[in-house]
Amino acid sequence: MQDIKLLYRVPEVAEALGISRAKVYQLIQSGTLRSVKIDSSRLIRSVDLMEFVADLGAAA
Repeated sequence: MQDIKLLYRVPEVAEALGISRAKVYQLIQSGTLRSVKIDSSRLIRSVDLMEFVADLGAAA
């Protein structure tokens, strides 16, 4: 069975998108990028990351 990553940490999302961690937190704060909190960790679900990227094309 292939491992599928379901949750990403903010630095991983920043690297994947080619933006800063601060920008990822701004997107989360504004509600543009959905996230979840587990204990003290802020995580982004893979489905929410894919939706965010898909919406970028629609907004252009």
